[in-house]
Amino acid sequence: MLLSDAGASVLRIDRAEDGLTHTSPSSAPASADPLARRKSSIGVNLKSPRGVSLILALVLHVDILIDPFRPGVLEKLGLGPKVLCDLNPRLIYARLTGFRRDGKYASMAGHDINYLAVSGVLGMLGRSAEKPYAPINLLGDFAGGGATLFQGILLALLARERWGKGQVVEVNMVDGSSYLASFPRFHRKTLLGDHRRGDNILDGGCPWYDTYETKDGKYMAVGALEPQFFDELVERLGLEGKGWKETRHSRDTWSEIRAVLEAAFKQKTREEWEGIFDGSDACCVPVLDYSELEKDPAVEGDQRPIAMLKASPLLGPTASGPLKETPGYHGDFLRAGLGGEELLQQWLGWQRGYDFEVDKGGLVIKVRSKL
Repeated sequence: MLLSDAGASVLRIDRAEDGLTHTSPSSAPASADPLARRKSSIGVNLKSPRGVSLILALVLHVDILIDPFRPGVLEKLGLGPKVLCDLNPRLIYARLTGFRRDGKYASMAGHDINYLAVSGVLGMLGRSAEKPYAPINLLGDFAGGGATLFQGILLALLARERWGKGQVVEVNMVDGSSYLASFPRFHRKTLLGDHRRGDNILDGGCPWYDTYETKDGKYMAVGALEPQFFDELVERLGLEGKGWKETRHSRDTWSEIRAVLEAAFKQKTREEWEGIFDGSDACCVPVLDYSELEKDPAVEGDQRPIAMLKASPLLGPTASGPLKETPGYHGDFLRAGLGGEELLQQWLGWQRGYDFEVDKGGLVIKVRSKL
């Protein structure tokens, strides 16, 4: 999605389904992946020699190939990096795995929570004296995996501009997540993070870097780390005169300060606190959820591209439903085989029946008679 939002023409290779893909497109299965906007698909049976031949012919003309399988899968099919990079020396062969390709877990199945677990990151996440807590699948799958691979691809593209050759880019979610955790990992050796999980300044241990429930059961987020911000927080809460300026860095006072803040925030609704803190430097804002952001895009609710490029702008989400709905809240579930033949025509001028044909729902290279 990052590549397609940047204007790349992206073709997804899906599993061929006999009688469905490239035969009955409207009945073809849709992927469970909602991140398919602006992509196209073809169905290919990678166990078919002619299906593999089609991929080999296609690779001659593409810039990037992304291998999402476990180590060795594409090599067994004759589509490994040695074969494809020899065919197309400018190819960027990007490979993403969960566990390290050369580690003890390389052959095992896993999910985001498993990759975070063995990377050391999961052990840092969670409240004090509670079990580790996985943050949905943001850190492993998307930040440590997909976004990290995207960065590797961009670096390889820059290198290709200089030297004219592509290369293999290898990313795994264990190392990607661990790299993202460099800051807290290093601070385990400093006063900022040398206590157990959930007892440090930035992980929920500190009372002026936490969330607080309001009178109506909603929450405010407090991040008043610097003294001037903390002073303004205390002033707007009406809690001056407690001597916290001199004592707040003593951990012995944290439980008392937290109890007072909890009681204070429950005195008003979130909307009332927003009125008090809006425009201030107290570092105190409402905890908004997507259901309310979708209804009110004026309050940071419109979903935008990952970066704003002024000369070559990235493409952001577009409305998938009625125009009244806020763009960015509806995924694009691409059906297998949808749009792919048209893309082959745009890319290479390929046509069904001449350059390729359909066999059991999968595209295969067309074998022409030598007569």
